[in-house]
Amino acid sequence: MDLAAFVAAVGSAFEHSPWVAERAWNHRPFADLPSMHDAMTREVLVASRDEQLALVRAHPDLGRRARMSVASQGEQAGAGLDRLTPQQYDRLCAANARYRDRFGFPFLFAVKGSTASDILDALDARVNGTWDTEFDTALSQVFRIAKFRLQELVD
Repeated sequence: MDLAAFVAAVGSAFEHSPWVAERAWNHRPFADLPSMHDAMTREVLVASRDEQLALVRAHPDLGRRARMSVASQGEQAGAGLDRLTPQQYDRLCAANARYRDRFGFPFLFAVKGSTASDILDALDARVNGTWDTEFDTALSQVFRIAKFRLQELVD
């Protein structure tokens, strides 16, 4: 694939951040999906802190539909976030706001295979972390999300 075709095919794996695929393209050919994911992950890790922060901030708050990619919508629906009770929804919105106010970026959680309760519990626990720990955790969650998305794109 040329650069444009590659970005069109897998650029959506990192939420609203096709630059990751653009930079990883230079490392082709990829032996397999894990090597492509590793190349993409390395590009994020060597990116500037501002670029990393923009990548993290490109993700929507869990449970919200605004600016949400099709992939995010499907992932969140799979975890039941589209079927929250009014009390769960209020709890999620309040916890998301606390988290965003504290850290300056959204709470990220690779929701595949998790329940709404798992996500709410993790959000409540992580809001008390340090900025550095949460930023590192957010990036690791971005990488997990991208891995799931790449697998779906390739399948």
